[in-house]
Amino acid sequence: MTPKPDGSRPLASSRDALDAALAHLDDRRSVPFMRLQEPGPDPATLLRLLATATRVPDHGARVPFRFVTLRGDARRVFGERLAARHRQADTDASEAAIAKDLDRYLHAPLIVVLVAQLGPDPKIPEQERLLSAGCTGFALLQAAQAAGFGGCWLTGWAAYDRGVASMLRLEAHEHVIGFIHLGTPSQDIPERRRPDPAALLSEWTP
Repeated sequence: MTPKPDGSRPLASSRDALDAALAHLDDRRSVPFMRLQEPGPDPATLLRLLATATRVPDHGARVPFRFVTLRGDARRVFGERLAARHRQADTDASEAAIAKDLDRYLHAPLIVVLVAQLGPDPKIPEQERLLSAGCTGFALLQAAQAAGFGGCWLTGWAAYDRGVASMLRLEAHEHVIGFIHLGTPSQDIPERRRPDPAALLSEWTP
C-alpha cells in the first residue's frame, strides 16, 4: 500500500488485503516463561524494540513509564532476594511458593520490569497514565514477536510489594506493573480460544 502524502497508509482495499496486513498481529500469543531460552534481545535490539513499544497514547506527553532489565546472573540474585523477601512478608509461605520465586527468573534470558510513574499530576488523571504505561507492555510483546522473539507478561505478588519495589530502587511514586520475560521460544505454542469480537460489540443510538 502506498503511503498518503501525510505519511499515513490507506485502509486495505479488500478483506484479503486487510487480513494479510493484520496477520502478524493475529499471530501474537504468550509464551510460558519456562519455554523461553537464549537468545534474547541484546541491548541494542532491546532499545530498538522499546522505540516501537513507547509509541503509545500518552495524554499530556507525560511519559509515565520506564524500564528496568534483569540479565545474566542478576536474574538469579533477584530470585534469591525475592525469596528472602517473600519469607519475610509471609511467614506462612509454602516451600513450593518460595521455589517458584527462585526459579521464575532463570529461564528467559531477559526480563524487562515495566514501571509506571504515578505521582501527583495537576492535569492528567493517574488512571490515564497507568493505561499509557500498560500500553507499552503490550506493544513491547508485539515488537518482540515481530523481531522473532517470544514473551510473556507476568505480575504475581512481587509486582505489588513495596519491599520488592525498594529492591528495584523504585521511587515512592513508581510501581511495578509487569515483569516481561523475553527470549526465543523452545517450542511452538498452540493457539488458544479467542473471544468473538461480535459478542463484545454494541452500538449506541440516541
